[in-house]
Amino acid sequence: MTFRTRFAPSPTGPLHLGHAYSALIAAKEARARGGEFLLRIEDIDQSRSRPKWEDRIYDDLAWLGLSWPRPVMRQSERAQAYARAVAQLTDAGLTYPCTCRRADIEAAAGAPQEGVPQFGPDGRIYPGTCRARMFPESQDHAIRLNIVKAVEGLTELSFVEHGALFAGAHRLDAAGLVETVGDIILVRKGMAASYHLAVVVDDSDQGITQVTRGADLWGATQIHVLLQRLLGLSTPDYNHHDLIRDDAGKRLAKRDDARAIATYRAEGATPDDVIEMVGLTP
Repeated sequence: MTFRTRFAPSPTGPLHLGHAYSALIAAKEARARGGEFLLRIEDIDQSRSRPKWEDRIYDDLAWLGLSWPRPVMRQSERAQAYARAVAQLTDAGLTYPCTCRRADIEAAAGAPQEGVPQFGPDGRIYPGTCRARMFPESQDHAIRLNIVKAVEGLTELSFVEHGALFAGAHRLDAAGLVETVGDIILVRKGMAASYHLAVVVDDSDQGITQVTRGADLWGATQIHVLLQRLLGLSTPDYNHHDLIRDDAGKRLAKRDDARAIATYRAEGATPDDVIEMVGLTP
């Protein structure tokens, strides 16, 4: 099997040093394994995605010396693939419509039970308000996964992590998924899919054998491994790497233009300079 990994940025702002680090690590790993480095544009949120940022992604990555097969997969063109996945889960009785707003969820959460987590990898753990709802004719709703039904009879759910921070084989516990993850959103209002559903379907369709991404997404891995099992997809290996942080120790954000690759380029930095800034060897 060909080793294949990817870099999957969202075109919602300029790439910064953290993006460069992730892309360079993925490309380096692919070269070392004699495999492929793929680029995917995660523009599922069309309200925030902009063509100019997508163009800048291509330009900045090429400037860093990276190359990838074309055409590039773009999430905005994959609504049918996501719809098929949702239909599969719905046919299995694992989904339900949700009309709750964020304020509704906050109010319904009420006083948290002692020892029970309030937040999981998908944000505040949903209290299940709409779990008994049937699908209406109107499409003005989100779609959630019924985590209780999804983990019924679940056994031997595991994945392998290669990143130094969490290296090893990890087994997932059904009860733990119910308690610490909850009913995740599969489809958001006005969008073809949530990040969790889209990334699982995309990785499978691209034949990704190792997912390379930042440690901030470590907690989401259990969601993705569960969805892979429910959809009958293979589970890739994972490599969660350290995050590049600013002087205050905070992880970089796209609004931090001072550390944008374009800023360093404008100031005369070379690709080797950027590679050294993120602690890699040119």
